[in-house]
Amino acid sequence: MKNIKLTIEYDGKRYLGWQRLGDSEKTIQGKIEGVLSQMTGETIEIIGSGRTDAGTHAKGQVANFKTATTLSPDQILTCLNHQLPQDIIIKQVELVPERFHARYNATGKQYSYYVWNTAIPSAFKRQYSFHYTEQLDDEKMTQACQKLMGEHDFIGFSSLKKSKKSTVRKLESISIHREGELVQFQFVGNGFLYNMVRILMGTILDIGSGKMSLDQIDDIFEKKIRQDAGMTLPAQALFLDEVYYN
Repeated sequence: MKNIKLTIEYDGKRYLGWQRLGDSEKTIQGKIEGVLSQMTGETIEIIGSGRTDAGTHAKGQVANFKTATTLSPDQILTCLNHQLPQDIIIKQVELVPERFHARYNATGKQYSYYVWNTAIPSAFKRQYSFHYTEQLDDEKMTQACQKLMGEHDFIGFSSLKKSKKSTVRKLESISIHREGELVQFQFVGNGFLYNMVRILMGTILDIGSGKMSLDQIDDIFEKKIRQDAGMTLPAQALFLDEVYYN
């Protein structure tokens, strides 16, 4: 059996997220599995590095699958990109060691969230950014990012109700890049909880606009109460940029 690694780019706005559901035609995983199964004559199940929510995009999602096919990686790449919808692109197909696992072997991820920060909305950016009209203090947001970085229990910044597994994660960096009206927030960490980036973003914008104080971040870490953090911002501005492996 071969173990095949896929690097995938997709526009998530038409889909219910990554994970295959009952209606697999509306999920990224389901779409790719359908084409692979038809191509190989096997029942293919792919393992993603993690789930992305409905409406979230990816520039570098990673998945792997096992197959007995004699097709080469280049042939698989060509066939997938020919048969998949144009909003799902396979960027790379690689033969990897048998023990490689896209989820368990991942050591970290990078996400970006885009904010269109001006009074006037954009007809072109609206599907890939969050329109936020209030003035933002970049210095306060930078200070908020510094407080959020490091190893913490992020359950207060997650939509998880309960978890038997650890909710401690380490944020290696959070950076802010402003280019005109468009502001990119970039998060690098060893893992992310459900809705974590979108809630962190709601919190950072609340601090940048003066609705929350920096000290409230410490309170959320201490009390672990989701309602004390900012709102969960919309999914269409969130991108999975890259998945890291040793």
